[in-house]
Amino acid sequence: MNILNKKTVEDLQVAGKRVLVRCDFNVPLKNGVITDENRIVAALPTIKYLMDQGAKVILCSHLGKPKGEPKPEFSLAPVAVRLSEKLGCKVVFAADDEVVGANARKAVDAMKDGEIVLLQNTRYRAEETKNGEAFSRDLASLCDLFVNDAFGAAHRAHCSTVGVASFVEESANGYLMAKEIQFLGNAVENPVRPFVTILGGAKVADKLNVIENLLNKADTLIIGGGMAYTFLAAKGYSVGTSLLDSEKIDYCREMLARAEQKGVKLLLPVDCKIAKEFPNPIDAPIDVQVVAADAIPADMMSLDIGPKTAELYANEVKSANTVVWNGPMGVFENPILAEGTIAVAKALAETDATTIIGGGDSAAAVNTLGFGDKMSHISTGGGASLEFLEGKELPGIVAMSDK
Repeated sequence: MNILNKKTVEDLQVAGKRVLVRCDFNVPLKNGVITDENRIVAALPTIKYLMDQGAKVILCSHLGKPKGEPKPEFSLAPVAVRLSEKLGCKVVFAADDEVVGANARKAVDAMKDGEIVLLQNTRYRAEETKNGEAFSRDLASLCDLFVNDAFGAAHRAHCSTVGVASFVEESANGYLMAKEIQFLGNAVENPVRPFVTILGGAKVADKLNVIENLLNKADTLIIGGGMAYTFLAAKGYSVGTSLLDSEKIDYCREMLARAEQKGVKLLLPVDCKIAKEFPNPIDAPIDVQVVAADAIPADMMSLDIGPKTAELYANEVKSANTVVWNGPMGVFENPILAEGTIAVAKALAETDATTIIGGGDSAAAVNTLGFGDKMSHISTGGGASLEFLEGKELPGIVAMSDK
């Protein structure tokens, strides 16, 4: 699949046409109030372009997991209100429990060029997550063209990401989707070298295929976070009560050997920040000490990389031209255990390299720590960017029309 050869929204003739846009409005809500609107802001360029070109813009998205039935707490009504404020015009909310019902059809029939309708949560329909033909046809019946701008859902073959594309004459990626493909696609397939990848997070099992794929692509692979201790165990170190995936020790041993064989530099922690137990609550004050990575006591657990490791990793980043980072270095939600993640984020913020943050916890970390605006690209999809880094084809991209 040539992912860079898919049509984008600018390849479509949209004036006067009804254009269904799949956005990612899966935003966090507290008592009906949106607490993080990054995903709404990310969708605006595509929406504004279509409005300016005189399209009738029909938006759809999922929100949470209503599991195929209408639940008021998962309604997209608050998103319609926020979108109206952001765009400075009325966004009509079609409140239909069946998503494509009488309200939606009436709202779409009444549209003038440049107007916007937002449909109800696509996951109110049980067929959505099963990519059922009936719901795909329902969605297609509202529109002439389809634009997918929901990278966060691109790894899911659902009606609103894949199915609908089969029943419209033309489909394309929105600006956000095209940007994700450009940054992640070029980083993995055609990086400006040296290419450094940083993998953190809790479990080796979550990143098996990513590690394997990146060993064939990267010049340096940096490992941090909970997954580092399985690699240290594979080197014969005692890791105390640190997070350990005992079934993956042989796999880590094999990866270390493969990296050496391929001439890929694989960096592991040389020192660790340890404590008696995991902080409870997660941001509670905690007593820590720093020890060498091969000297973790049997009754202690490592919860962050140590200062020497942070310096080692930061120096490696300085020599890179492309950096992809997925997963924090430690328990970054705790100020005492965030220092490793901060050091890496700071190194990325200060480099001239192309820096790509692979969604999920890494995106949360750089944004929370105040480095977000210093990164070249922060992916909007944790699961999707992971599958991209694994080298998998993403159904939501494959389904779009070729140029």
